Amino acid sequence: MSELVDFFLRSRNFILFVLLEVLCFYFIINTSNYWGVTYFNTSNRYAAQLLAWSNAANQYASLRKVNADLALENQQLHQRLTQLIQSKPASPVEYQADSAFADRFKFTVAKVVNNTTQFANNYITIDKGSDDGIRPGMGVISPTGVVGKVKVCNQHFSVITSILHSEFLVSSKLVKAGEIGSAKWDGVDPHIIELDAIPRYKPVSKGDSVVTSEFNSTFPPGILVGRVRTVGVQPNQTFHALTLDLATNFSNLSFVYVVENKLRDSQDQLEKQIETEK
Repeated sequence: MSELVDFFLRSRNFILFVLLEVLCFYFIINTSNYWGVTYFNTSNRYAAQLLAWSNAANQYASLRKVNADLALENQQLHQRLTQLIQSKPASPVEYQADSAFADRFKFTVAKVVNNTTQFANNYITIDKGSDDGIRPGMGVISPTGVVGKVKVCNQHFSVITSILHSEFLVSSKLVKAGEIGSAKWDGVDPHIIELDAIPRYKPVSKGDSVVTSEFNSTFPPGILVGRVRTVGVQPNQTFHALTLDLATNFSNLSFVYVVENKLRDSQDQLEKQIETEK
């Protein structure tokens, strides 16, 4: 206490000066309209700037939650959209899929915790595993397109074989031409993929969308793979040489959706039974 008193005694002149300055400032503002308006305009401007900085900091801090909420919302939209697409007639002949078939795909949102794009065979790690219902063989998509397929799992994590893998094939269909081929990465550019087995007599135009085909038990049909970038002809072949701009940007992949085909085991079991009877 005595040290505090000594401090005030030593600083009494400075403290008196500050108090007088504040008092003078107060009287100037309250007795002069010009200085009063100037003070309030200046203080409001700085207060608004501080408030803007505070709001920007709060918004940045909440981006992680906003992204997670958007991923969950996209999961629900994917589920609903896929169900609607599967249940509508697929040809001029009226055909209505039963509810089990139309609702066979289930989506689980997951966060990417590791991702490579610089190798010939690339993999992605996500924060969901067997405890979350993830199993090897399930397809994985992003909000914009195909990502890959689950390779291995443990309780809390899963490793995905990326579409940027030398041995990964995706049964794909040109939307306008209606032709089905196989999309495969050539191991060079992580933004470009090739589409094989499209007959050269079929007209193909740049910009045409390429989506997953119906002959696919891993991915729902209609998931975007990419768009035609170049159209050429393979030497001494009867097929087009097509390259696609990949729909998924792997350089900033944050959230993905693991796709479970709830009827896949039934389909695989029946098809294996036919193979054994041959």
